[in-house]
Amino acid sequence: MNENYYAILMAGGVGSRFWPISTSDYPKQFHDMLGTGDTLIQKTFKRLNKFIPTKNILILTNERYNDLVLEQLPLVEQDQVVLEPAMRNTAPCILYASLKIQKMNPNAVMIVAPSDHWIEDEDAFAKDVKMCFDKCEKEEVLCTLGIKPTFPNTGFGYIEFQKGNTDALKKVTQFREKPDYETAKEFLAQGNFLWNAGIFMWSVSTIVNAFKAYQPSQFKLFVDGIPKYNTEGERSFIQENYEKAENISIDYAILEQSKSIFVVPATFDWNDLGTWGSLYDKLDKDENNNAIVNSKVIAQDANGNMICTPKNKIVVVDGLKDYIIVDKEEVLLIYPKSKEQDIKKVLNKVKEKFGNQHA
Repeated sequence: MNENYYAILMAGGVGSRFWPISTSDYPKQFHDMLGTGDTLIQKTFKRLNKFIPTKNILILTNERYNDLVLEQLPLVEQDQVVLEPAMRNTAPCILYASLKIQKMNPNAVMIVAPSDHWIEDEDAFAKDVKMCFDKCEKEEVLCTLGIKPTFPNTGFGYIEFQKGNTDALKKVTQFREKPDYETAKEFLAQGNFLWNAGIFMWSVSTIVNAFKAYQPSQFKLFVDGIPKYNTEGERSFIQENYEKAENISIDYAILEQSKSIFVVPATFDWNDLGTWGSLYDKLDKDENNNAIVNSKVIAQDANGNMICTPKNKIVVVDGLKDYIIVDKEEVLLIYPKSKEQDIKKVLNKVKEKFGNQHA
């Protein structure tokens, strides 16, 4: 394996749209959402570990998930777990981890990848990432993987690239916010728009220089800790200073300002597994078109449902169509798939009425 290859595996999110399975104490990346025997973070780690050395994969997560990470990823050492003492979006934690990596290896190229996505062809994924790594080693550029849109999705941001560009790596014109339906249809018709999957590649020197240029105050805050990074003094420095960081995403902080961004249209199937409906789309279906995780189901006049329960639980469903049915200890959710975006609102009502113990 190439010793200059590094990864930052982003594992700090809560995944509230997967409630009640995903909770703030035990979010979705630590669950076997697909019923494969591996949790999402385990699948992501194995995918990266095929071409990135084990010791070069950093797990970026919230302090409260430290023990979960070490329990589920036994190959990972404590010093590979980069802990956020406060929630500050993606820019501060990426800068922090990048400075740690730069101190370990100034020649590093790295991928920043979410821990909870589904990728079908892992060899194609590795090939696309290595193509970006090759460019990042030779030029001071930022690279990203874009997903060819299959329908006018209003839930994703989009990446616009130069029209008529036949190169495998395409120059990015701009990042576009989540559109309304008509705008999303226009994006698809134009043919030079991709979904933003939130997967980024760059050399460590390029991303650090980008922060220096575009986020000087953020850069100053974290660069002051360089003498302490990867030493016993790191924790106290971060505890004292991290909460001072601006709450800003990597997209706003760097990507929307840089003029040197390239995108590879992904050659692999991808799903962000952001909702129960997206999970339903990726799972095998039974003869009634129900997607089932762990359950033993008897379905009568019931189809198109997403059913998830503890292992081997018997579920009898009659007369339900296109519902999410999730059973977890003290919580049972029976909810229309068409309203899945409202699950966050339901969760807030549960908190108001019954407290945070189920959230």
